[in-house]
Amino acid sequence: MNAEDVDLLIIGAGMAGLTAGARAVRNALSVLIVEISEDVGGSARFAGYAWTAPSREIMDQQNPHGEVSLKHALVDRFADGVSWIRSIGVETKDAQRVLSFGHGHQFDTNHYVDTCRRLILQGGGELLLNTDTERLVVEHGVVVGAELRSADGTRREVRARSTLIATGGFQGDPGLRTAHVHPHADRMELRSNPCSRGGGYRLATQVGAATGYEDAGFYGHLIPAGIPFADPADFVDMSLYYSEHALLFNLNNERFVDETLGDHLTTMALLEQPESRGLLIADARVFRHWIVGSYVKGAVAVDKFALASKRGGRVGLAEDLDELAYLPEEWGYEGKAIRNGVELFNERASAGLEPTPGRELDRLPLDEAPFYVIETVPAITFPFHGVRIDDQARVLREDGEPLGGLLAAGSDIGGLWNRAYAGGLAAALVFGLTAADTATMAAPPS
Repeated sequence: MNAEDVDLLIIGAGMAGLTAGARAVRNALSVLIVEISEDVGGSARFAGYAWTAPSREIMDQQNPHGEVSLKHALVDRFADGVSWIRSIGVETKDAQRVLSFGHGHQFDTNHYVDTCRRLILQGGGELLLNTDTERLVVEHGVVVGAELRSADGTRREVRARSTLIATGGFQGDPGLRTAHVHPHADRMELRSNPCSRGGGYRLATQVGAATGYEDAGFYGHLIPAGIPFADPADFVDMSLYYSEHALLFNLNNERFVDETLGDHLTTMALLEQPESRGLLIADARVFRHWIVGSYVKGAVAVDKFALASKRGGRVGLAEDLDELAYLPEEWGYEGKAIRNGVELFNERASAGLEPTPGRELDRLPLDEAPFYVIETVPAITFPFHGVRIDDQARVLREDGEPLGGLLAAGSDIGGLWNRAYAGGLAAALVFGLTAADTATMAAPPS
């Protein structure tokens, strides 16, 4: 096993890793990227927008418990991240509103990751696919590289001035999910590439990295119950984003959350309900404007109700409110209680009264027949618990000091989001660039 030297060793070739690699070769660094799967890009290939909060103040409102230095760095550096995407020749559309508070840009993420790969290889970087990182090499408390193993069993030691963990999180590992997301997190469908199984998390913690926060939650979306994802296109097509305008009832036939604050927040709340399933009810207005309308301007609209029905999900169409009382008994809900719950919500909404739970944004009643019913469950994209970093992407030890030689970015990091979310792709972009710039500062002058 021969040792060799590079300026930056990157473990993981998703959005954060490829961004860091492309920036690093632009900065004249020598780069080696190690990817456990057979292709680059990870879950970023299934995205299409980079977005976040438009100001520190809005970020603080939406994500009050996130690490201040990280969430402010994300806001402050986001515009530079968008400029970076454009600088490498990837078309990026003008800013537009995302959710009720964010702003972001649509771009072809497949084109982006493929462009980054091309720039890395053209810049003299090396990319190893189907290669596992067995351990980080530490000398005198500083990470100085890693031991790698290829699919054929060949081992290789790489010494690096900086090593970046960017493996995409641990959502693919049920054990880590139950330990750090929720005791029932193993129930969830995986709305992500399956290769993010905590490799980076384990590597970092084995050498003393701090982690956090516990009970920080996860990013995901509601999907129809009982329908496994058939392919990555389902990650968007089957996500019930319109829940922000609908009503969600648990198995106790009760609303339990303000649905209007975001489907991703409602998803976290549903995980904690009995059996982690519930009934999502929309009326004709919601169907017209939010189910078959575009969730984000420019996005392709998919009739998610029709798709869920075609795929064998638990769906129902009630021609009037009273028909909700006749839900199939085997579903486990009390139809009359559901019907009465919708009626009570409508009465209070029509009178301008606050329902319980509250309803901050879409306060209109759901009173336009017919009514669209889908049983829904949560699906996870990535956890918010992860490796702690500072705003320069340096991994922190338990004492809060940087762990020499080790960086992290993307969905491997913790602390940025805490029961809140404002853009995973933006975070991977910003901290991927930050990691490359930090590695540049650590490299000797050329």
